[in-house]
Amino acid sequence: MAPAFRSGFVALAGRPNVGKSTLLNHLVGQKVAITANRPQTTRNRITGVLHGDGFQAVFLDNPGIHRPTHTLNQIMVKTALEGLGEMDLLLLMVEPDRHPGGGDQYIADALRDLGPPVWLLINKIDMVARPQVLAVIDAFKDLAPFAEIFPISAHTGLGVAELAQAIGAVLPAGPPYFPAGMITDLPEQFVVSELIREQVIRRMREELPYGVAVRLDAFEERGEGRPTFVAATILVEREGHKGMVIGVGGAQLKAIGTAARTAIERLLGSRIYLDLRVTAAPNWRNEVAKLRALGFEP
Repeated sequence: MAPAFRSGFVALAGRPNVGKSTLLNHLVGQKVAITANRPQTTRNRITGVLHGDGFQAVFLDNPGIHRPTHTLNQIMVKTALEGLGEMDLLLLMVEPDRHPGGGDQYIADALRDLGPPVWLLINKIDMVARPQVLAVIDAFKDLAPFAEIFPISAHTGLGVAELAQAIGAVLPAGPPYFPAGMITDLPEQFVVSELIREQVIRRMREELPYGVAVRLDAFEERGEGRPTFVAATILVEREGHKGMVIGVGGAQLKAIGTAARTAIERLLGSRIYLDLRVTAAPNWRNEVAKLRALGFEP
């Protein structure tokens, strides 16, 4: 008798910038979540689907859990915690370059009380010596009664295949939730706007990314071999930030657009014409109407 097919939902949780999006992209084999060496890169809950041998795991990459300072941050933390009790498995990601702090304990306590089993993932182990990894495991293992502990590197893929197989083995028996080949339920337009925001984050100074959003204004497939027309507006919080994004003679905006166009064409598998504009929307992170216009639900 053939073994039963397994399927279920797995949530990634942790502090900002621990590598959750990088791990999600590696697991599903394609970029569905943007990545950057900046905290709070992920603002929405991202779904990625892993089609394994005899199983399907539906991953939820949540915004990093942190102390909120704006209405947007409050939405992000709320999004990160909502629905976790309904998951089949929770994965808490931490970094190996420091001992656990109050934020790690807060997240571990929140996950422990939800019900599903919690696994600890020690990410970025490629950046430290093996004895240090063992010491970090020892330091983190008492935060909560973890069912499993996995040292991994989401960047290099070290340990990720073993993690995926272990996840598939513990999921409940059930049919697949998504058809073969489908790796996310996110609309293409959402991913396109995120790819543009990723390039802004990667190219601007650290104080700017948190006040940046991207609004997709047009997405038109023109057919007959013509490039898809994509128009988007980069929103910044201050009038003075517009010049930073545009750059001298428009050089910065051109570089952002070139990199974003390459990433979008890779996603869509076809040519695009990308029209980018920059505008100031003061205090947008605290105004509910502006947040809703950008797809956030307070």
